[in-house]
Amino acid sequence: MLDILHYFGLPVNLSVQGAKIDDVNVIIHWLMLFLFIGWGTFFIVSLVKFGASKNDKADYAGVKSHLSSALEALVAVVEIVILFGFAFPIWAHRVTEVPIPDEAVHVRVVAQQFAWNIHYPGPDGKFGSVRVDLVDEQENPIGLDRSSENAADDFYTVNQFHFPVNKRIRVDLSSKDVIHNFKLPELRVSQDAIPGMSIPVHFQATKTSKEFLETTIGTAREGMGLEIACAQLCGLGHYRMKGFVTIHDDEGYQAWLDEQAEYLEEESGGDDDWGDDDW
Repeated sequence: MLDILHYFGLPVNLSVQGAKIDDVNVIIHWLMLFLFIGWGTFFIVSLVKFGASKNDKADYAGVKSHLSSALEALVAVVEIVILFGFAFPIWAHRVTEVPIPDEAVHVRVVAQQFAWNIHYPGPDGKFGSVRVDLVDEQENPIGLDRSSENAADDFYTVNQFHFPVNKRIRVDLSSKDVIHNFKLPELRVSQDAIPGMSIPVHFQATKTSKEFLETTIGTAREGMGLEIACAQLCGLGHYRMKGFVTIHDDEGYQAWLDEQAEYLEEESGGDDDWGDDDW
């Protein structure tokens, strides 16, 4: 069934938690198909049975069977099973099993009209302070205070999200202005970014970007990489609020981190505009 859904637009799953989410999608689609056929049949039968005939002697006898009540009860039971047996446990896992920073690759994602700012803690694994009064859209979009403790090795990217495969990823999600939605379709992640709140999101990828691109060969998405989408209408520029995702193997991710550290060291004596470059 999952293969069929992929033909109808369901993205390839690249996450550990995605299998359970896809299972719920499959069950709900089967339920909706059952309801569609059932209600469609009922509608056609009603038109035939209660429609005015040529001699105006339509049969208006009411339904005497309790089959419809039994079917409605069955649908309600199925919906309760889906809710309590599948949806609630998945949500509980998302809420209660958020990894602590020491147990995951920890990053901050700050949404704004119309970009994604990704803040990395650097080799020490600890974030420096950010201050609203230091925010500069060109030079320092996250307001990073370089003079604060642990901030010297921090770096950030704009619309470029890098992380390793087969590692737990924790994202602390926030917004600078309006409500956005941080959506990674292939990783089955979708979470609103709300001003004034920091919301943890966690996931674990099962394939690198290179491996994903191999699955797109021969499809309409051939050559198209992974993206961050904003799934919440956030203003006139909503259509262009798009980021790019790169999933590395361990060696590739470490090489990328080393590259950022070298670049930061080179720029440490000059203007702090390195975060605006695209990698």
